[in-house]
Amino acid sequence: MFGNNKSADDSKSTPTSPSNALNALVKGTVIEGSLRCDSDLRVEGTIKGKLNCQAKVIIGPTGAVEGEIHCQNAVIEGRFKGILHVTELLNVRETAEIDGEITTNKLLVQSGAKFNVSCKMETGNSSNGAVKNPDAKLANNAASSATAPISGGKAEVRN
Repeated sequence: MFGNNKSADDSKSTPTSPSNALNALVKGTVIEGSLRCDSDLRVEGTIKGKLNCQAKVIIGPTGAVEGEIHCQNAVIEGRFKGILHVTELLNVRETAEIDGEITTNKLLVQSGAKFNVSCKMETGNSSNGAVKNPDAKLANNAASSATAPISGGKAEVRN
């Protein structure tokens, strides 16, 4: 009726996830174990275990994660304890409490955050595929600007 020519097989098609989909773990929900997702995840509840996300992980103000996270980007407003691997940007908000080990490419920590971590900054690959060497730039800067004479015969140390 009304021009509906769909067969019964069309109604059983597999749903696809839009690229801007957001998964949410609401306050009061606790997950223990491993969790994997392809789109953004907002955590207002609690996760104890491993989280592997191909997109952004947001730990909201009431959220808590204890364990290990691997993700592309992260925004932390709540509590995190464990090991955190972020391939791009880690944004730590003023309400965040973080303890553990962090590996990230870019880091933003707002004033007021409790940030008790060991942090490793990985620069990744350059546009031509060669790995960047931050020590080479540091050595060149140190050699060229370590000391410079100033008036009075004393040397000025520049960092």
